[in-house]
Amino acid sequence: MRFFRTAAIAVAASCLALPAPAQQVARQDRPILEVAAQLKNGEYVWAPELSPSGGMLLVVNLASQRAILFRNGVPIAASTVSSGKPGYETPLGVFTILQKNKTHFSSTYNNAPMPNMQRLTWKGIALHAGNLPGYPASHGCIRLPAGFSALLFGATELGMTVVITSVPTAPTGSDAPSLASTAAPGPDIPLARAPYEWRPERSPAHDDSIVSVVVSIADGRAVVLRNGIEIGSAPVRVTGETRPMAYVMRSWDESGQKWLKVQFGGEGEGMEVVPGEGKRFETPVMFRHDVMSVLKPGSVIIVTPASLQSGSTGREQTIIEEEEAKPAS
Repeated sequence: MRFFRTAAIAVAASCLALPAPAQQVARQDRPILEVAAQLKNGEYVWAPELSPSGGMLLVVNLASQRAILFRNGVPIAASTVSSGKPGYETPLGVFTILQKNKTHFSSTYNNAPMPNMQRLTWKGIALHAGNLPGYPASHGCIRLPAGFSALLFGATELGMTVVITSVPTAPTGSDAPSLASTAAPGPDIPLARAPYEWRPERSPAHDDSIVSVVVSIADGRAVVLRNGIEIGSAPVRVTGETRPMAYVMRSWDESGQKWLKVQFGGEGEGMEVVPGEGKRFETPVMFRHDVMSVLKPGSVIIVTPASLQSGSTGREQTIIEEEEAKPAS
């Protein structure tokens, strides 16, 4: 798997605690995002029937201590969580599930149990069942209610995207980001006819294929990944200030595309869609259309100011974690 990562300060290793009692609450025809805001510590909601099949995405919000699971862009579950405590903060960014182990034990913290472990980094960050005291208390991992962790473990696959954000508000509705727009840029845009790479045969599509587009403002480059494998890249130019954002395609029907916009860095400002936001993104016309051909509900477009090249400076923020066998921590 290709990977892209900004390097700098090392993130703390594993986080442990024994599983805490968990309680599933009834949805009662309420929207999942509404239920998520009302969950008490240790509670979760699970409603897979809202979208029975398709690609999935998990969004973990450190500010609200909530996790929301999307399938085909539709919220189908939500849970309270406990993330990294001060000094062991859970890293922000976009990750993939690298490893799954239902009965994992930590090699770092006295063989402590980490039930339903789903690894996000080889440096010790994972999703797993654990104690939820009602505030960040782990050594960097994301603790989940035992019942929710078991359901999530049974539903996910290796390579699934996990976005870790820190925003004091829920995801908001958004217009499509420019890479997903059908409108071609005007003839005066220099990048309109620039060369780009497009190799979708590197990772053939299937029903549960996960498509992610990572846009690096620092590199002036957009990379398209399907199932974690790069299938295309192109130059991109972004004007104006852009904070780290993830756009999740919620649905696509006769009325057009519907997106959720999630900020995964900073203090949570700028969640509203700025008029003309899409015009700040310039990229080759045909690349735009090729990206459109592989996107579907559940796809995610990540915009980051950071470089995708290893060796850059600043706080570590993983964009796509490398999948390779290493000892469990």
